[in-house]
Amino acid sequence: MKKPLIMAAMALFAACGSNAPAPSPDSTMTKKDSSMAMSPIQSPYPVMYSSSFEMDGPKNAESVLALWKAYDNGNVVAVKDLIADTIEVHLADGLVMRAGRDTIVGMIQSARNTLTAAVDEVDAVMAVKSKDKDEHWALIWGMEKDTHKDGKVDSVYLQETWRFNKDGKADLLYQFNAKSMPAKKK
Repeated sequence: MKKPLIMAAMALFAACGSNAPAPSPDSTMTKKDSSMAMSPIQSPYPVMYSSSFEMDGPKNAESVLALWKAYDNGNVVAVKDLIADTIEVHLADGLVMRAGRDTIVGMIQSARNTLTAAVDEVDAVMAVKSKDKDEHWALIWGMEKDTHKDGKVDSVYLQETWRFNKDGKADLLYQFNAKSMPAKKK
């Protein structure tokens, strides 16, 4: 269980509740930063959650990076305090669960323990706030390369969307992946 297990643990800190969290102190934008606000989107589709976002402070993105690094280092327990008491996790393999932090962290750590190495490459990471929902999110894209104990190496592209509660802890995680494949020769 690759990153999905760590993502489950991470998601543990994301599903803490359905109430909109209050803004975290580090997410306050300065007047200068307000130029980073996004223009409204005109959509031919009904937007179910929101299309009104602005850039947020870096704290939540840094928390996700710390979670990824802890997974790489094989010590997810070291960052368990970044996860809320309860988290909802939607993993790329279809697993959906809502569980306590210790349960999720234990599952992720067990999955990581099946590997001799995990190395992530981060392509992009950002923190955003939904203006109309007053919720804080961190988005990350990258690739995970796992080495199994039998020597087999797998790579997967990951996209994760993390929500953070008013205490700055992850309470919801959505994870998507695609297998890494070499480019086709022409």
